[in-house]
Amino acid sequence: MNATESTSTRPYLIRALYEWCTDNGLTPYVAVRVDDSVQVPREYVNDGEIVLNISYDATSALQLGNDFIEFKARFGGKPREILVPVGRVIAIYARENGQGMAFPPPVDNLVGGAQPQGVSAPASAPAELSQVPVAVPPTAAPSPGDDRVVHLVPGESSSAADGGDGNPPRPSPSGGGSRPALKRVK
Repeated sequence: MNATESTSTRPYLIRALYEWCTDNGLTPYVAVRVDDSVQVPREYVNDGEIVLNISYDATSALQLGNDFIEFKARFGGKPREILVPVGRVIAIYARENGQGMAFPPPVDNLVGGAQPQGVSAPASAPAELSQVPVAVPPTAAPSPGDDRVVHLVPGESSSAADGGDGNPPRPSPSGGGSRPALKRVK
């Protein structure tokens, strides 16, 4: 098996960060880009995205598989079965401190810009996630199914932070700067 035949690293990273959160007493949240393949309560979808608490206390029968994240949870007191394709997960992070990892958003395979029923089209990506730089080697062009990992960094304007040279901004060495932020939907 070579690199082009290997499986995606996304489900392994999701499981690792889930385990890290639970081992440290933190609450793991996943941000999901919603389409027809995602089974979630549509009334809680905001701008085509939903944030789900996948902690032990909030879920039942949680399975973090290579293809899907499956569990049962209550929304507004009603039990629901949740099914999220791993490729639709755009971030996993700890609620308490925001530490985690963002992934490249999935390429929506919708023709003509049509949106699934019950999902509103986002005007643009959330400000916090749209400002996360992706480190791509100059010789490599990202493909639609690319699973490059995007690391969370403080949300700064890329033109001001990188000096216009095309390189992503570097975090300050002081370690005290602002924390990464993701939009929280309750």
